Amino acid sequence: MKIHLVPAAAGLALLTGVGAATADQVIITPEQQTVVRQYVERHPLASISLLGVELNVGSTLPDTVELHEVPDVEYRYVVVDDRTVLVDPGTRRIVQVID
Repeated sequence: MKIHLVPAAAGLALLTGVGAATADQVIITPEQQTVVRQYVERHPLASISLLGVELNVGSTLPDTVELHEVPDVEYRYVVVDDRTVLVDPGTRRIVQVID
């Protein structure tokens, strides 16, 4: 009986972890993407370079990076290495990288 419980418990833990990871993801709606793209095109920023920071969803930007507001969108943006990056201003975590 114990042999069957260990794989079942491991499977349950794996499924729970996958569910938690999915719940943690931020979803940017197509409408928000359109608003952000149009705003960034009308208000271009100079691109900055950040050594040691990977531009991946979930990466945290340093406090020294100035985040810029997009009207009617809860996220802020900055241009890093010629890529527009949406950032959660509360956590400074990247929520989307727009190429």
